[in-house]
Amino acid sequence: MPRPAPPCNKGRKIIKVNALMMAQLMKHLMEGDYTCHELAEETGLHYVTVLHYTREMYREGVLHICKWDKRPESKDPIRIYKLGSKPDAKKKILTDVEKSQRYRQKKKQLKLVQMMAGDSTLVTRKPKAQQTQQKEAA
Repeated sequence: MPRPAPPCNKGRKIIKVNALMMAQLMKHLMEGDYTCHELAEETGLHYVTVLHYTREMYREGVLHICKWDKRPESKDPIRIYKLGSKPDAKKKILTDVEKSQRYRQKKKQLKLVQMMAGDSTLVTRKPKAQQTQQKEAA
């Protein structure tokens, strides 16, 4: 036997907030593909809550990863989810050679920026032949 509604709610439609937020989340996912940050902004839910929801929907096969996005402020690639049970997009994994090339390039750029800023610790030394000539002249 169903429980009667409390006296203060008689004649009113009762909507659970959690169900409403889940409906908004699903509506946005049906429209296109989103990251968790974008879903959090669109629905007003906290980012961690959206992470929990999307992880569980992914485990159940409701969502799939349609592509990976590399953002400059992020170290790791970001998942972009889409509604459906298709196979996930492949994640590009860097080889050791690519990682070392990227590291050397960043180090070289940093050194150039420091030299342009006038960092005196990066001034290169003169060759030994020039140093001995200056000592002899003095």
